[in-house]
Amino acid sequence: MAGASSDSTFARGLWLAPEAIAWPSCALPANVDPLSLDWLLHAAPDGRIDLGRREPFPWESVPLTVRPEGLPAAIVAERPYLAHAIGLDVPPLPDLRRLLAGQVIVTAQHRSGKLAEASGLQVAPLIDLLFPDALEATLGAEWSDGVPTLRVWAPTARSVTLLLWPVGVSLQDVPERLRLRPASDGTWSVRGDASWRDARYLYAVTVYAPAFDRVVENRVTDPYSVALTVNSTHSVLVDLDDADLRPGAWLRTPSPPLAHPVDQVAYELHVRDFSCADTSVPAHLRGTFAAFACDTRGTRHLRRLAEAGLTSVQLLPISDYSSVDEDAAARSRIDDAVLKAAAPDSDEQQRLSSARRLYNWGYDPWHYQVPEGSLCAEAGRSDRSRVREVRAMIGALHGLGLRVVLDVVFNHTTSEGQATTSVLSRIVPGYYHRRDVNGEIALSTCCPNVATEHAMAQKLMVDSVVHWARHYRVDGFRFDLMGHHSRDNMLAVRAALDALTLERDGVDGRGITVWGEGWDFGEVAGNARFVQATQGQLAGTQISTFSDRLRDAVRGGAPFDADPRVQGFVSGLAGEPNGAAVNGDADAQYDRLLRDTDLIQVGLAGHLAGFSFTSARTRRGVRGDEVPYKHESVAGYATEPDEAIAYVDAHDNETLFDALTLKLPATVPMGQRVRANTLALALATLSQNPVMWHAGTDFLRSKSLDRNSYDSGDWFNHLDFTLTDNGFGAGLPPAADNADKWGYMKPLLADPALKPHPRHMRRAHAAALDLLRLRASTRLFRLATSEQIRRKVSFPVSGSWAQQPGVIVMVIDDTLGDRVDDRFSGVTVVVNANPWPVRQPVSRLVGQRWILHPVQAAGSDAVVKAARADDGVLAVPGRTAAVFVQPLEP
Repeated sequence: MAGASSDSTFARGLWLAPEAIAWPSCALPANVDPLSLDWLLHAAPDGRIDLGRREPFPWESVPLTVRPEGLPAAIVAERPYLAHAIGLDVPPLPDLRRLLAGQVIVTAQHRSGKLAEASGLQVAPLIDLLFPDALEATLGAEWSDGVPTLRVWAPTARSVTLLLWPVGVSLQDVPERLRLRPASDGTWSVRGDASWRDARYLYAVTVYAPAFDRVVENRVTDPYSVALTVNSTHSVLVDLDDADLRPGAWLRTPSPPLAHPVDQVAYELHVRDFSCADTSVPAHLRGTFAAFACDTRGTRHLRRLAEAGLTSVQLLPISDYSSVDEDAAARSRIDDAVLKAAAPDSDEQQRLSSARRLYNWGYDPWHYQVPEGSLCAEAGRSDRSRVREVRAMIGALHGLGLRVVLDVVFNHTTSEGQATTSVLSRIVPGYYHRRDVNGEIALSTCCPNVATEHAMAQKLMVDSVVHWARHYRVDGFRFDLMGHHSRDNMLAVRAALDALTLERDGVDGRGITVWGEGWDFGEVAGNARFVQATQGQLAGTQISTFSDRLRDAVRGGAPFDADPRVQGFVSGLAGEPNGAAVNGDADAQYDRLLRDTDLIQVGLAGHLAGFSFTSARTRRGVRGDEVPYKHESVAGYATEPDEAIAYVDAHDNETLFDALTLKLPATVPMGQRVRANTLALALATLSQNPVMWHAGTDFLRSKSLDRNSYDSGDWFNHLDFTLTDNGFGAGLPPAADNADKWGYMKPLLADPALKPHPRHMRRAHAAALDLLRLRASTRLFRLATSEQIRRKVSFPVSGSWAQQPGVIVMVIDDTLGDRVDDRFSGVTVVVNANPWPVRQPVSRLVGQRWILHPVQAAGSDAVVKAARADDGVLAVPGRTAAVFVQPLEP
């Protein structure tokens, strides 16, 4: 093997069972027969395998045998993506656990001695087989009668030592050192005493590190930490049942009830955005959890929304993340006056805002069970404050009548290997992350992907979700990039939540909602590694996915369009073309308008696969799963209405206001832009699915056209609850994600007519409140089952010659099937996306009496009050969603 070398940070092979290794066939040239090679397994407890040495080797080596028929059928059945892999038989080995604690690689060489292939091994599947009892272990700190027991899972470690700094001992001082005892399940534990309460600690894990190719001592925080010092340098031994960590409002205020998941309307909000610019919040509390417990403009805004029908606040990640300095004194700031002095289309604001570690959305997880310190008002003064402040926030939100949904990120970590912020990999190297076909860490999520198909990675995910439910009483979870998890992962989460009871755990887990991003991409796409938790694959699970179908049809185009001016149903495709060549000619625009009409109709009917209607585009009867969307996917994928989330904007991509700014002709007056904003929100809010609004979309929130404001700072992300400044014209958004679009943005940002006046923001907010009242007051907008939707919901003019372009008519007839609404026998929604009024005939309504919904009749919008239903002809103003009802006879 002269001239060769090994790098065990690459791991192409998979050690799947004691007797079986899989090797990707693509690793060998097409003209090389694996049977013609000599395969060897090499193992060195301390690393340093040098393939340039000649035999005999100063490490263990055993021959492997190629299986001509491939891997055993049982393995392929469990992992179909390995169907074409090379199967290697491993001879019986006496001590696999010892072997896995060091370096293991496989080589294949020609009979001439020339090396054909060499790589490290992925050993996680074998570890799962060797340490099955670890799934039952209680990890982290377990308290009993005031005494903690610490337990960490480190199956490949040589030793684990606890480094302890009791209260009163400086972190600069030498810590106490206590050896942990190993157990057969791969865990290490030590029992303390009462004096350990509030002590700081680290684990010193002696382990072989592939990144360094040697045995190292890693000093690392506890992955099951529940409290941390500033900047997460040390774990803290905190008993979450301590009385001072249980605020009265949190203890006394129950979670607001939710009769059914389809009743949910969530407001997606970043903790810092909520109050960083709110001068009614005490200055030292702005941008923190504590601001939610104050009587401020922001909390009064949330109360108004809740009283109108908002059910939940969905918080962007609040668990510990690595990107923001938690020491407030160390964060550099810039005077807002400097930013305000720059022109609305200047690049100066983004240059100044991008230079500080002051802000991040939090999708760079570090510790999964601890609140983020930079969002804590007392950070630096108390290691216990994170727990207390988050509980107080949740209690305050419950007091406003709002449930709390947490955005959780288990699909990736912020780093891996020996990086400072890599906790998991420095305890069990090589176990927690997924690799691609080349044996490299997969990065399709933007960061190192976590392999939650591995048993203990799934356990960390499930344990962390249960932790937040039991110890913080949160009401729901939103899973980031959920399609990178398996359906089995999510079923395990659902089962663990369902097992929580009020009597034992203080929470009824069956009422906790679960949803996530069911996107299908990366190394797991197409169920390559497992059955994914993606759109259409979660039937019957009570787990929902966000629907991009209705979103894209309403807004136009897709999030990553090269030209952002692609128009949709609300953004000008109906009667207000912007002239951009990307939209095609008039025929192409008309065809896309009909396509978007179908997508929206399926969305209004709950995105159901089995919902039948007449297509506006083909004029033929179709089911939801026969309406094309894109890339061979279809519009309808849900079996029940609670399996999809309707929305039109979120923290990702441009806000709704900004998308409309890019797509509508610049000449459209602001009053009409307000109506388009309301109309887009109506199409999500009046659907049969649970609904999510992006915070501020109710008052025209802008991020100055920023499509990815994850670290753009307060300047581009803040919310103004005085409804004075919506954020538009704050300068060109940060170059990293937007520079290629600056040419489109600059003239728009410079146009003062495109920045709304406070009266426009107030008008939009009032109209949004009316939408919430419509949904909350009318059970027919919240049908609980697919059977009810199929019976009651129809689109009577779709595909008929009577249907006018840019118009959708939805009828919900409560005389069909069991009655569900106690006020109305029927609802008819007429959506007119055109800028002009229409008179839409609906033959099935002839001879019936319909009136404008009481909410709209008494509402804030004077324009919709002109809508009329006259013997089957529905007259509706431009850019309006009018709701007509048939009151029940007394």
